[in-house]
Amino acid sequence: MIIGVLALQGDTREHLHALAELDVIARPVRRPDELDSVDALVIPGGESTAMSKLALEFGMTEPLRKRIAGGMPTYGSCAGMIMLAGTILDGRADQVPFGGIDMTVRRNAFGRQVDSFEGSVDISDIDGGPFSAVFIRAPWVEEVGPDVRVLGRVTAGPAAGRIVAVRQQHLLATAFHPELTGDLRVHRYFVEMAREAGQTTEG
Repeated sequence: MIIGVLALQGDTREHLHALAELDVIARPVRRPDELDSVDALVIPGGESTAMSKLALEFGMTEPLRKRIAGGMPTYGSCAGMIMLAGTILDGRADQVPFGGIDMTVRRNAFGRQVDSFEGSVDISDIDGGPFSAVFIRAPWVEEVGPDVRVLGRVTAGPAAGRIVAVRQQHLLATAFHPELTGDLRVHRYFVEMAREAGQTTEG
């Protein structure tokens, strides 16, 4: 199994490193032929409007939308969560998400760069206690459709109760950056998702 990390913009290197720590073959993905060579994909944190613009310039938007809709396991963190949303609030009019998860996401919901923080997040399906989650100009999920499972919410502070981790079938998204903490549990969970999807396809 090969997992790609979208390398148009954002913290690609950190995700590649996290996947390597789990002994997974991981490759940067910038072009459609590179996308064709991977079994699953991580969409990193970064700047979602820049990511959207570069995806169009590199001819990646439609291939990504097709692979995601076709069942490719995909994980988006922060900007990646925004790009996987069906609806974006406070985004630019020309921003084109890849879609896939039936959710409405509010861009920069926690505030500007100076409002970045670490908070405690419990995630169902993942053992080991709460995550110390890093939020950097992070989104949150305003609402989800009936097929979306809420996995995590902020547990304390003014944003307590806000949805920051979701899953819909083969798609996973978090508003925070597990790749920046050294806690590999989210990546391990996604790798297991991808392996299960591969076994189902082979079966």
